[in-house]
Amino acid sequence: MVAAAVILPPGFAHPGIRDSKKLSPRQRERLFPVIAAGAIACSIAHATPEEIDRMNILRASLLAMRRAVEGLPSPADFLFVDGIHPVPCPLPQEALVGGDNRCASIAAASILAKVERDRMMGEYDLLYPGYGFSSHKGYPTREHLSALRRLGPSPLHRRTFRGVLA
Repeated sequence: MVAAAVILPPGFAHPGIRDSKKLSPRQRERLFPVIAAGAIACSIAHATPEEIDRMNILRASLLAMRRAVEGLPSPADFLFVDGIHPVPCPLPQEALVGGDNRCASIAAASILAKVERDRMMGEYDLLYPGYGFSSHKGYPTREHLSALRRLGPSPLHRRTFRGVLA
């Protein structure tokens, strides 16, 4: 689980920064340094497969978001959060359904998180050949489930992931 937090300066605008799901991996890669250079602060954080297994995917994603916020080199004074759940931290915040279409900071954070996730999956693909991490990015695709049946779970797999027999 990867999450990011981004503080953009007032008036910051870039036509490419929008919902990361609507961008190709190449477009996201090109935007990564633009966001990093233009942001007042940005931070990327993770939740481990063990944390996801222990607390569930939602709580682990909120934990990763909290870690990203706490990792900002310049502190935030307000959070816009994508979705319906607030981040468990004392900062004032507003949860925005469809936030990556409504808030540039959320869209920018989503881009950073997806690029980081894709890079990690590329590294995992080299460490654990045969699973196809570079192509399925950890999603339960037919290819991924087939690799699990063929190879069994890797050390990276959550034991609660569909298709993994613990």
